[in-house]
Amino acid sequence: VQLQASGGGLVQAGASLRLSCVVSGGTFSNLNVNWFRQAPGKEREFVAAVTRITFSTYYANSVKGRFTISRDNAKNMVYLQMDSLKPEDTAVYYCAARPRAGWSTTYSEFDYWGQGTLVTVFQ
Repeated sequence: VQLQASGGGLVQAGASLRLSCVVSGGTFSNLNVNWFRQAPGKEREFVAAVTRITFSTYYANSVKGRFTISRDNAKNMVYLQMDSLKPEDTAVYYCAARPRAGWSTTYSEFDYWGQGTLVTVFQ
């Protein structure tokens, strides 16, 4: 399974970005997919999750109400719509997938990773 993230960029605080993650080489409908992020000098942290069957969504408290995760099984795509961006959202964003039941916020439980896309938010 391969994942490729895209859509990052340099934006001003308050702006929006949409990240995309295309998944290939596996059965996408069997995968739970998350977005994680890692800021310089910090641990990788959970951002959002979308489950494989019910399409249920979960968010970190820091992004709840501003970010929206979604998936399109027909296109093997997962998206992260990021609105009202803040400087503290600056990080490399990664999509990750795991072919197991249940969702998780723990990055070590994910088998497949994209290469990351950089989001920089300036004041």
